[in-house]
Amino acid sequence: MAKRKLLLLPIFLFPLVVILSQCLSTKEVQDPRGEAYAGAKTCISCHKDIGNSYPHMAHYIASSPATTKTVHGNFLPGLNSFTYNDHTKVVMTKTDSGLYQTNYVNGQKVETARIDITMGGVKGESYLYWKENELFQLPVSFDNTKNHWIMSPGYDTVIASFDRMINLRCMECHTSNAKTEPGKLPSFSGDAIGFQKGSVILSIDCERCHGGAKQHVNFQTENPTVKTAKYITKISALTREQKIDLCGTCHSGTQTQNSKSIFDFKPGDKLTDYKKHALSAGPLDLAHIDVHGDQLDMLKTSKCYISSQMDCSTCHNTHKNERNDMALFAQRCQACHKTANHNVCKMADKLDAKVLQAKCITCHMPALPSKAIVNEKESVLIHTHHIAIYPDEITKIKAYIKKK
Repeated sequence: MAKRKLLLLPIFLFPLVVILSQCLSTKEVQDPRGEAYAGAKTCISCHKDIGNSYPHMAHYIASSPATTKTVHGNFLPGLNSFTYNDHTKVVMTKTDSGLYQTNYVNGQKVETARIDITMGGVKGESYLYWKENELFQLPVSFDNTKNHWIMSPGYDTVIASFDRMINLRCMECHTSNAKTEPGKLPSFSGDAIGFQKGSVILSIDCERCHGGAKQHVNFQTENPTVKTAKYITKISALTREQKIDLCGTCHSGTQTQNSKSIFDFKPGDKLTDYKKHALSAGPLDLAHIDVHGDQLDMLKTSKCYISSQMDCSTCHNTHKNERNDMALFAQRCQACHKTANHNVCKMADKLDAKVLQAKCITCHMPALPSKAIVNEKESVLIHTHHIAIYPDEITKIKAYIKKK
C-alpha cells in the first residue's frame, strides 16, 4: 500500500510543478521600445482624467486597430461602395472575420483586402492592410466632415490600386513605434520595407512626447506620498526651442529628409539632428509648405511667432479635446491681442464680441486646401498655421459688416 502511494505521488505532483513553472517563467510584457518604457496603460492607471479625455484627441486617433468603432463609413448595402469610374467600383463589407474592401471591375471581383489599421479620424481616415510583413494603403478612405466614402488621397480614377506601400515616414507620424525589416514579398528592386508586427505601437501615446516612463512609474509607485513628478519629462520644463522641436518631429513638414529615425527622438533633443529640409524643397516660404504636416514651418513664418515667445502649447492643450472651439482659441489670441498692447484687430470696433471671437481664427488662420492630401474629386481643407491677414477673408468680413 505504501509503495502504491509513492507511485501516485509524482502523478499528483506533476500538474502542480507545471503550474508553478508557468508562474515562475511568466515575465512582464516589455514595451517594444525597450526597458525604459512602461506603456500607456500604466500611465492611465494614475492619470485618469487625461486617460478619459486623451482618446478623443487627434494624437490618440492618429492610428488604431480597424474596428466598427474606428472605421466610420457605412457598411449597409447601397451606402457601402465608392465608384472610381464606369468600370471600377470598390465595395466595403463587414463579416465575422473583419472589415474588407473589394475591387470590382466590370462586375467581376478582382482583389480584396481586410482593413487592418485606421489612420486618422478627425477630418478623415484612411486604411491600411497587412500583406506578409508589409503595409499597404487601401484605395477608399472616409471623409468624416462630409460623412461619406472617398477615393484615397493621391489615387487617380483609372484604377483602384491595392499596392501603395506604406513607408517609415508614414509610421513615424502616425504611430508611437515601428521597427523596420526587409519586406517578405517578391520585389523587383529588392528594397521593399517591412515592419516587425510586434514592434508596432498604434496611436501617439504618452511616452512618445514625455519619454520613457518606467523609472518614473517605479519611483512614484514606491513613493506614493511624493506628489512632484520625478524621472519624467515635463513639457513645461523644456525651453521654447525644445518644445517646438518636440512637436516638429511630426509637424515640421513633408519637405524634409531624415538623417535618423524620429522614433529615436527624445524630449530635449535637437530636431536638426534627426531631420532637415530637403535641398529640393526650396526656400522656407508659403509656396513650399503645406497646411498638412507643415504646421511648424507655417507658424515660424508668422509675425505672431517672430514677435513673441509663443510655442505650440500657447494655443493647444494636447490633453483635452478642444477641437472646433473657436471661441476658446480666440480667447487665447486675445490674451496677446488687446487694446492695452495696441495690437487689437482693426475691425474690432465694427464687430460685436461674439462675432469677433467667432471670426478670429477663421479670418487669420483660414481653412485652406492641402496640396499634400488631394484627390481627383475633393479638396481637404485644413486650418493654416501661418497667422496673417488674408485679403479674401477681409472681403468676407466687410461684406458681413455692410449687411448689418
